[in-house]
Amino acid sequence: MLGEAVGAAPVPAQYDAGGRGAMQAEDLILVSVDDHVVEPPDMFDGRVPAKWKDRAPRVIHKDSGIDVWSYEGNEIPNVGLNAVVGRPPEEYGIEPTSFAEMRPGCYDINERIRDMNVNGVLGSMCFPSFIQFCGQLFARTKDKELALAMLRAYNDWHIEDWCGAYPGRFIPLSIPAIWEPALMAAEVRRVAAKGCHAVTFSENPSKLGWPSFHSDHWDPFWTACADEGTVVCMHIGSSSEIVVPSPDSPFDVLITLSPMNIVQCAADLLFSPVLRKFPSLRLALSEGGIGWIPYFLERVDYVYTHHKAWTGQDFGDMLPSQVFSERIVTCFIDDAFGVESRAHLNVDNICWECDYPHSDSTWPQAPEMAMKYLDGVPDAEVNKITHENAIRLFQYDPFSVRPRESCTVAALRAEATDVDTSMMARNPKHEKKQVFAADLGHIGRD
Repeated sequence: MLGEAVGAAPVPAQYDAGGRGAMQAEDLILVSVDDHVVEPPDMFDGRVPAKWKDRAPRVIHKDSGIDVWSYEGNEIPNVGLNAVVGRPPEEYGIEPTSFAEMRPGCYDINERIRDMNVNGVLGSMCFPSFIQFCGQLFARTKDKELALAMLRAYNDWHIEDWCGAYPGRFIPLSIPAIWEPALMAAEVRRVAAKGCHAVTFSENPSKLGWPSFHSDHWDPFWTACADEGTVVCMHIGSSSEIVVPSPDSPFDVLITLSPMNIVQCAADLLFSPVLRKFPSLRLALSEGGIGWIPYFLERVDYVYTHHKAWTGQDFGDMLPSQVFSERIVTCFIDDAFGVESRAHLNVDNICWECDYPHSDSTWPQAPEMAMKYLDGVPDAEVNKITHENAIRLFQYDPFSVRPRESCTVAALRAEATDVDTSMMARNPKHEKKQVFAADLGHIGRD
């Protein structure tokens, strides 16, 4: 456990003599703003207009034993690391996999709830998988009428079938029609009417071939999100770019540096016109961690004050760090240093993540792992980080469906006493080879 937080407040009466919060792991209420769904094979059934039914994505089982999505002449596999929860770490890998090799909670909504319960997690926001983080699969579709039909079918399935199956347990997250800002705006408004107030977007759209944050190209989209109170979620990897020093860097380097894309995103976004032009807009840096932020804020303020005279930047009566702290939602899975440094952050904009079923997930011991860095944090701040901020920012109201006392780790786990959380091998033993970061580019091609 790291030391006490910098600038900690005096100890209120409700804390013990040592200044430590009274909350225990079983008392937590956990809402994860970063999980993932492995889309089930039947997700498009009954959701596609008749004229497009035969062109909807479908799952094919290959002779090699893997399952792939087939769409418009392309085959898209589920990458192993995206669905390894419940498997021994020695089985982790980037090889394409099959549904049979996954824990059912990856793709089955009923089993997902059971896995959430046994992990003590009340609420979850799930990013997409085979369509990519911001729907790039549909954006690459040549027939844009088809693309829009598939995108709307996806969003309706996610909101109505995945999230709607268990009211109060999920935060809906839509994907954008990223190829046309006017369509993006219309879809934001359409799904907001269905109760969805979060949308995915790229951490660097210029890497996907579209204009950057510095362009007014996206203004219809930003306007709709600001009007509807929709949070724009920029997940690491949503630029389809990886950060590796060299082609033969081991895969450990790629995993270590993955959050670096979000740091680049934060700088590019902060010095763009977006946040100043749309003051009510909120953006989330998903799975980017928070430990890097104090130095980042110090650096952007230094750059601004020293260089604004010739670069032309103008934040008015605010500093860049103040704009960031007010408008940006920051998210982390396991970040003891970041929690210790929270005095330098806006605690009202920090959210917790579980990352189920990815390889970084803390399932099934999320509460215990969280308490390693939340132990000693005032209960009021723990509540903000673990659920209150997510409830407020994403217009999510689980307590209207489920009594608060039934939302704790202890209460949820009491409903899942029959869930097996033991590690289960699903692949026969095979020779392991060293994996390099460059190998990721071969998935789907080999």
